[in-house]
Amino acid sequence: MSSHKAKVTVPPSALSWRFSRSSGPGGQHVNTSDTKVELICDITQLSAEAIVIEQITARLGTELRVVVSSQRSQNQNRKVAIQNLTDKLEKAAKIPRRRMPTKPTWGSTQNRLDEKRKASIRKAERRQQQDE
Repeated sequence: MSSHKAKVTVPPSALSWRFSRSSGPGGQHVNTSDTKVELICDITQLSAEAIVIEQITARLGTELRVVVSSQRSQNQNRKVAIQNLTDKLEKAAKIPRRRMPTKPTWGSTQNRLDEKRKASIRKAERRQQQDE
């Protein structure tokens, strides 16, 4: 049994963009253009099953903020921001598989009982030595 992906759709109205000057690669061009991208996603506006939205909200909060300034152009940073947002939402929406409880192996049970017996004998021997 594996974890399955939940279908999450992000309407454009749930996204808001902010652009600012960036540090990083780009030379003097960086000082004059707004290449840094900040993508803000309102998670309450996503369209998905209620359980999935609850799960995403519990993990990420009601607002998801992605900031990218790794590329030289605003367009490339926008693409990276959308990819990062998609990755984060997929990871948060993934429903983990249920853990199947395991039983101790026969050998581990035997080892545990043997150790208990040995400890009991050891303590019984100590009691006999004190009586003498």
